[in-house]
Amino acid sequence: MDTFVQQIINGLVLGSMYALVALGYTMVYGIISLINFAHGEILMVGAMVAWTVVTTMQGSGLPGWVLLIIALVCAIVVCSALNFAIEKVAYRPLRNAPRLAPLITAMGMSLLLQTLAMIVWKPNPKPFPPLLSQDPIFLWADGPVISVTQILILITTVVVLAFLLWLVNRTKLGRAMRATSENPRVAGLMGVQPDHIISATFVIGATLAAIAGLMWAANYGTVQHTMGFLPGLKAFTAAVFGGIGNLTGAMVGGVLLGLIEAVGAGYLGDLTGGVFGSQYSEIFAFLVLILVLTLRPSGLMGERVADRA
Repeated sequence: MDTFVQQIINGLVLGSMYALVALGYTMVYGIISLINFAHGEILMVGAMVAWTVVTTMQGSGLPGWVLLIIALVCAIVVCSALNFAIEKVAYRPLRNAPRLAPLITAMGMSLLLQTLAMIVWKPNPKPFPPLLSQDPIFLWADGPVISVTQILILITTVVVLAFLLWLVNRTKLGRAMRATSENPRVAGLMGVQPDHIISATFVIGATLAAIAGLMWAANYGTVQHTMGFLPGLKAFTAAVFGGIGNLTGAMVGGVLLGLIEAVGAGYLGDLTGGVFGSQYSEIFAFLVLILVLTLRPSGLMGERVADRA
């Protein structure tokens, strides 16, 4: 039981980080039907910027939680500006092009950001300094443990999802986003400026990726220029799993994917005597993607679309 609960905790933490990135994917897709494969690299840039800020200010004597907030604000500003520029320079000129063109551009942008990060921050992995208490919190005596960082990750993810649902469903910006998603031309006739709404969506997605990047760095204690590729790919899987274009679906898909990966990898290692362990956890994400695309392409919470005659 202790092992099972520990894997559940690990899965919830991992799934929460996937969910934050998946929310960025699903918001952009919901507005302009674009899969922004450079989104994982925005997470990486956020983590690298946070690492730069933390290591620069570490000797200032400020408490860890203050450094965390400063690093988060800097990461959000840099990632938002970067994603805004990417949308304007790389995606906007291709908005009416065949769908393959923006997809290839997104992949190229992903490689470009990785290469630039390697030049700026060098290719070697860097340790991320611990900012919060590292003392384990036992759920019961000699039972499963959780850290302060992991608790913060879980709380932040819930708060972010609640804020996004309020933003999309209760605010003027949210109504404009839904109108643009439905029909940009008609929305423009009603006073909505689709270009501004799309840019705002990319900025919101970058904010989520920056938060996830800092969480990832704080939880695993290391950063490097390739760190965004697999989380980005798995977050896309989570978005498809939950129903891409659906905010709640992205959240559910991310959490479920994290649970499947953590529990599956943990018990697969036990069943095989350690031959297959956490190093094979990636197979679960992509098995889920194959099954979902085969059995329910619209995802768990996606709308079924009828074929038109």
